[in-house]
Amino acid sequence: MNLVSKPIGLHVCQLMTAAIWIVIALALSHNFLALATKTEADALRHSGWWPSYITSNTSVSHCMWCGISCDDSGSVVEISASRQDYNNYCYYYDYWSSLNLSSMNYSMLPNLTSLTLSGYYLTDIIPLQICALQKLRYLNLSTNELTGELPLCLQNITMLEVIDIHDNQIDSLIPHELGNLKRLISLDLSFNLLNGMIPMTLAKLKNLAQLSLQYNYFNGSIPSEIGNLTNLAYLSMAGNSFSGSIPLEIGNLTNLAYLSVARNSFSGSIPLEIGNLTNLAYLSVARNSFSGSIPLEIGNLTNLAYLSVARNSFSGSIPSKIGNLTNLAYLSMVGNSFSGSIPLEIGNLTNLAYLSMVGNSCSGSIPSEIGKLKSLIMLVLSLNSFTGPIPLEIGDLKNLTYLDLSFNNFSGNIPHELESLVMLSRLNLANNSLHGSIPKFQKLFNLESIDLSCNHLTGKIPPNLFNVSYACFEGNKGLEYTAMWALVTAFRYSGWWPNLLTSNISLAYCMWPSISCDDSGNIVKINAISNHEGTFDCSHIDFSLLSNLTLFSNLTFLGLHDCNFSNFFPLEICALPKLKHLNLSRTWLIGELPLCLQNLTTLEVIDIHGNRIGGPIPPELGNLKSLIYLDLSNNALGGTIPTTLGHIDNINLSYNYLAGKIPYNLAHVPYGAFIGNEGLEKTYGPRRMTGVVLMTILTPPMAISFIFYLVLRHLIVFQRRMKSTQSEITEKNGDFLSIWNYDGRIAYEDIINATEDFNIKYCIGTGGYSSVYRAELPNGKIVALKKLHHHEANDPSFDKSFRNEVKHLTEVRHRSIIKLHGFCLHKQCMFLVYEYMERGSLFCALREDVEAVELDWSKRLVIVWDMAHALSYLHHDCAQPIVHRDISSNNILLDNNMQAFLSDFGTARLLEPNFSSNLTANIAGTRGYIAPELAYTLVINEKCDVYSFGVVAMEIIMGEHPGEIILMLSTLFKEDIMLHQILDPRLPIPRENSITRNIILVVSLALACLNSNPKLRPTMKQVSEAFLAPKLALAKSFNSISLAQLQGNNRGLWWEGGSTENSSSPQEE
Repeated sequence: MNLVSKPIGLHVCQLMTAAIWIVIALALSHNFLALATKTEADALRHSGWWPSYITSNTSVSHCMWCGISCDDSGSVVEISASRQDYNNYCYYYDYWSSLNLSSMNYSMLPNLTSLTLSGYYLTDIIPLQICALQKLRYLNLSTNELTGELPLCLQNITMLEVIDIHDNQIDSLIPHELGNLKRLISLDLSFNLLNGMIPMTLAKLKNLAQLSLQYNYFNGSIPSEIGNLTNLAYLSMAGNSFSGSIPLEIGNLTNLAYLSVARNSFSGSIPLEIGNLTNLAYLSVARNSFSGSIPLEIGNLTNLAYLSVARNSFSGSIPSKIGNLTNLAYLSMVGNSFSGSIPLEIGNLTNLAYLSMVGNSCSGSIPSEIGKLKSLIMLVLSLNSFTGPIPLEIGDLKNLTYLDLSFNNFSGNIPHELESLVMLSRLNLANNSLHGSIPKFQKLFNLESIDLSCNHLTGKIPPNLFNVSYACFEGNKGLEYTAMWALVTAFRYSGWWPNLLTSNISLAYCMWPSISCDDSGNIVKINAISNHEGTFDCSHIDFSLLSNLTLFSNLTFLGLHDCNFSNFFPLEICALPKLKHLNLSRTWLIGELPLCLQNLTTLEVIDIHGNRIGGPIPPELGNLKSLIYLDLSNNALGGTIPTTLGHIDNINLSYNYLAGKIPYNLAHVPYGAFIGNEGLEKTYGPRRMTGVVLMTILTPPMAISFIFYLVLRHLIVFQRRMKSTQSEITEKNGDFLSIWNYDGRIAYEDIINATEDFNIKYCIGTGGYSSVYRAELPNGKIVALKKLHHHEANDPSFDKSFRNEVKHLTEVRHRSIIKLHGFCLHKQCMFLVYEYMERGSLFCALREDVEAVELDWSKRLVIVWDMAHALSYLHHDCAQPIVHRDISSNNILLDNNMQAFLSDFGTARLLEPNFSSNLTANIAGTRGYIAPELAYTLVINEKCDVYSFGVVAMEIIMGEHPGEIILMLSTLFKEDIMLHQILDPRLPIPRENSITRNIILVVSLALACLNSNPKLRPTMKQVSEAFLAPKLALAKSFNSISLAQLQGNNRGLWWEGGSTENSSSPQEE
């Protein structure tokens, strides 16, 4: 053998051996990975975290399961089960609401780096086994109902970068050992039951950027070592019981953008070192016991957008350096002891939207520079000692909605420049030393409250201000409001309306039942009918009020019918210069018609039928050239009919004691208008003689035809007798389910019998144009009758409204829209026949404590849903979309099971294809529910209904009209109102998760519907679909959610999920 070949052969053998071992190693490695992967899959399958139909399908890798992510080798690196994560949404996420944290074998997941189980309200403890996840970097167990303690073993997961356990019920101290997690970037323990002091070991977390400890039960002082956390960008300690002073070392946290220590018991002064935090955008020290002055160094914080020092004991002057904060949008200095004047530099804050200095000792005049704050929405300077005139420059603040300068020492006139604040809804200048006259404020269409009380104002009150929901002018001795107010007071206590209504001084008389006012607050219509429910009682009416033109100079319509005056015709009516329509029918008037009626030259309608008026008909009524309708029937009038009445188109003089001949110039009037006057003679003038001649010519052929008809009828009547018997029985029973087959006669007679000719005792409500009666038909069925008032039945415009409602109700078919059984068009009246709703309106139910309690949360939520679906149907599912235009709690009726039905389509309007441009000359709807844009655009579209729905939805949740809440939410920054604080206090706080989630959903959508910009409101179809969508968990506990958060996130961040960083803290005042 060759000596050379031997070593070569040996080398080849060694190489082959090595190759074999490599192959074996690779095979073993592959088998090991497969074994490891199989072990992970088994751990996941046996955890019970996924449904069995998922885990039993072995053909699908566990890496494909929803919520799981694996690395390239097939090892699990992430489990993410969060209701807030819509990028990884799983349709079976609801299954995780019942999972058990302890059922997972965490030790079999050695490569897991991220674990998220958020938003499932899990009732469990944090299991110790979780500490076996040695590679875990991200741990999120937020928004559950976890109890127990924070495990000490968390210190062993040294790779942790994020711990988020906010919104649970963890009740323990913060373990000192958490200070060993050197990699920690974010620690969120907010909204728990944690207590004790902050461990100094947290100062070792040099990489920490976010520390959220708000709303727990921590106490003690802030350790000075906190200054070591130089990477902190977010620090919130609000809502605890911390005390002592703020450590000077806080100035080391130069990366801080958010700092809140609000709602604690801190004392002492604000350290000068606060000026080092030049990156701060949010700073709140509100609701503590801080004292001293505001450090000048505050002027260094030029990035601040939010600053609140409210409700402390700060003193001294407001530093001029505050003018450096040009990015500031919110500034609250409420409830301190600041003195001196407002610095001129305030004018530099051109981004400021909210400025409140309530309850301080500031003095001097308001600088004119205030007019530079063009972004200002709320300006509140009440309860100070300001002097001088109100600066004219406030009139430049066109976005202002809330202005309160009350309880100061302002002098001079009320600037007329305030009339340009067209967005203003609240104006309070009470308790000052203002003098002069009151501006007319005619452009302030959004004004809901005005208080000018306790000043030295003089002159007259503009009439339009009496139409504001709340108006107060008391305490102005020189103001001529005393005469006006005396009239209004007399009007309130005239006995026409009940004390329960009139004693509410915050309710303007223009909002009382049966009253209509024009845009200036002048009463233009009184249309009242006495009824047993007490909304109007004219039995002791005082007509002397009508003689004062201050209140009634613009009255065009006076309807006081079905009353029991038992008195002479009120002469005060003759003093109403613009009266067009007068209805005093069925009021038991006696005496004679006064001659002074001839002075009412604008009169078009006189209806005085059904009284006991005697004497002759005054010929002077012929002087009323505008008169087109005169009904004097069913009285005791005598004498002859004046020839001066010939120009009147519609006249009824029947059933009196008239005598003589009917004037020739009334030959055009049907003879039925004169029947019931035994001494009256028929007159055949030229026109009537023509009729006689015609009858002479036509009578012979008509008689022959009639005889022929009788013969034919005799032949067939017997054959149809049996068939007609059943029909006659149906008609006599008055089955209104078949009313569409009637000619009106039988239906009308049944109604007359059932209501005793619409006797007042059957009346259950009245409105501006109709009254509602309860009627029990012969077959035992109970129906509701909406009867048009008599004069409206003869008015073409109201006839159109009546037919409009019939038209819509016959076309709509929805289970939550009131069912129309039929209608009657009769010469004496018109009425609709509805399904009877035993429980009346939602408005009344919410204001009656017993019924309000019966309307529990489940019933109320169903009502909101039903109304949303009904409106969606009207807007989107009808052949031609319908806008209701008068959505209110008064127009939602309840049956005996508290099921809700939408009613009152009298103002409904069909939408044309270009519905966004529909216009109307009149604002239809109920005050307090009307969309704000209607006040100045008069544009009618479906978004008006959306706004009204939002008001009703909030009213259902709150148990009262949400006017105050709507006002406060209209501002960019607002006081933090917690959701649970606005719930109807008559009901218990909801505990079931399904109820709380749905309340959040309702309020979130309601706030979206109340958006002042119609284009940003959802459609009712979107609202309806949101109610039908799967109900998702909240990103915060119910008691920690504020309206500001819901409004700011009304697209769903609080009921569909959102950023925990943005949601971890409510705004502090």
